[in-house]
Amino acid sequence: MAEVKPEDMVHHPPMDQLQGFEYCIDSNPSWGEAIALGFQHYILSLGTAVMIPTMLVPLMGGNDRDKAKVVQTLLFVTGINTLLQTLFGTRLPTVIGGSYAYVVPVLSIIHDRSLTQIADGHTRFVQTMRAIQGALIVSSSIQIILGYSQLWAICSRFFSPLGMVPVVSLVGLGLFERGFPLIGSCVEIGLPMLILFVALSQYLKHVLVRHVPIMERFSMLVCIALVWVYAHILTASGAYKHTALVTQISCQTDRSNLISSALWISIPYPLQWGPPTFNADHAFGMMAAVMVSLIETTGAFKAAARLASATPPPAYVLSRGIGWQGIGTLLDGLFGTGTGSTVSIENVGLLGSTRIGSRRVIQISAGFMIFFSILGKFGALFASIPFTIFAAIYCVMFGIIAAVGLSFLQFTNMNSMRNLFIVGVSLFLGLSIPEYFSRYMTSSRSGPAHTKAEWFNNYINTIFASPPTVALIIAVLLDNTLDVRDAAKDRGMSWWARFRTYRGDSRNEEFYTLPFNLNRFFPPS
Repeated sequence: MAEVKPEDMVHHPPMDQLQGFEYCIDSNPSWGEAIALGFQHYILSLGTAVMIPTMLVPLMGGNDRDKAKVVQTLLFVTGINTLLQTLFGTRLPTVIGGSYAYVVPVLSIIHDRSLTQIADGHTRFVQTMRAIQGALIVSSSIQIILGYSQLWAICSRFFSPLGMVPVVSLVGLGLFERGFPLIGSCVEIGLPMLILFVALSQYLKHVLVRHVPIMERFSMLVCIALVWVYAHILTASGAYKHTALVTQISCQTDRSNLISSALWISIPYPLQWGPPTFNADHAFGMMAAVMVSLIETTGAFKAAARLASATPPPAYVLSRGIGWQGIGTLLDGLFGTGTGSTVSIENVGLLGSTRIGSRRVIQISAGFMIFFSILGKFGALFASIPFTIFAAIYCVMFGIIAAVGLSFLQFTNMNSMRNLFIVGVSLFLGLSIPEYFSRYMTSSRSGPAHTKAEWFNNYINTIFASPPTVALIIAVLLDNTLDVRDAAKDRGMSWWARFRTYRGDSRNEEFYTLPFNLNRFFPPS
C-alpha cells in the first residue's frame, strides 16, 4: 500500500461560522417560504407546551379546561418572549418556551401541606398556581440582575471552547429520556415517524420543487401530517379502547381533551388566576431552577449561533439575552404558565435540519403562537398531536445539538491529555450524576437531598438533576484550574478571543446590533 503523503491528506481548518446554510441569521427566504417554515417551528414548539401542563395541572387539582387554559397561556407567553428575545435580546433565532428545569420546585410547591389540604380541586389548582406565580416573579430577579448588570458577561469570560463542549453537548444528550423511551411507549406510531423523518429529511433532501429543496425544509410537516392521520385512524377505529392508560395517553390523538375543553376565543392576561402569593421557601427553591435554566440557555445560545451561521455571541450580547430571559420568566409568573422559560432545544435543532437560520422565520413562528393561543379551538387541534410523534423528532433534533457541542473540539488540541481528561470526565459525570438523582427520585419520591429545609432540598435536587449544569460546573472548574498557565492555545481561547467583546470582530455588529438604532441609547461594551 502506497504511503500517504502529508500534503495529500484532507485538512479541515477550524471555522468560526458554520458553512452550507441557505439562509443565515440576517438573510431571509421569500415570504411564502418563511411563513411555512415559521408554522413548522410553531408545530414543533407544541410538544413542550402541551407536555408540561399535561404533567403538572392534574397534580395541582385542575380539570381539562384548566389544562387547556394553561396550554394557551404558555403558548401565548412563549410567543411574546420569543419576539422580545429575537428583537432585543441576543437576536439569535431562538424560541423561548417552557422549561422542564422548573418541574422539581413546582412539584415541591404542589405537594406543600398548606395546599394539599384544600379539598376542592379547582380551588387547590388556583391557589397552587398563584403560589407558583409568586415564586417565579421573585426568582426571575436572578436572571434580570445577572443579565443587565453584565455579571454573566464577566462569568462567561471563563468559558473556553473546551469548557463549552460538554455543556452544549449535554444540552442535547441530557434530554435522552424524551427521545426513544417515549417512542417505546407507542412504537407503532413513534418508530414509523422516526424512520420516515430521517428518510425524507436526509435521503430525499435533494428533491426540488421549483428549485426549492422541499423535503429538506418541510419534511417535518409532511411526516407529522402523514403519521397524525395514521394515528387518528387507529384512534377512531378503537385500536386503543382496551389498552393500558399509559398507551392511550401516548398513542391517541387528543388524549389530553384539549379540543373539547378549549374556548373558541380566549386572550390570556396578567394575574388571570388572581394575585400571586409569596413564600420564601418556594422562592428560594425556584431560584435553583432559574440558575439551571440560565446555564442551559447559555449552551443553547452557543448552539443557535452556530446553527444560524453566525459568530459566537460576545459576552455583552450573551448577558443581554439572559436579562431578557429573566423578563420572560417574570412574564411567566405574571400570566401564570406554571413553569419558567428557557430556549427551546428542539427548535434550535430544526435550524440545522432545515439549514435555515433566519431570524425572521422564528419571529413569524412567534406570531403563530400568539394567534393560535387566542383562537383556542384551532390551537388545540394542532396540540392534539400525540406526544410520541414529537419524541421521534426529538431523537433527531437533540442529536444535532449534541453534535454541535462536539464541533467546538475543532478549536482545541485533542492531542492534549489535559483536554481529553476534562472533556471525558465532565461528559461522563454530566450524564452519570443526574441519572443517579433521577433514579433516586423515581424510587423514593424524593431526591438524595431530603433535609428539613425544603428550599435546600430543591436547590440541590434541581441543580444536580441537570446534565448541562453539572457539566458546566465540572468542565469550567477543571478548565480554569488544571495546568492553565500554558494551556490557553490548547483550550481554544485564541479562537474566541476576538468574540469576547462586541467590537472585537466586525461581524458582531452585523449579527447582534439592536433594531431601530437602539444601540445609540444602549451602547455595547
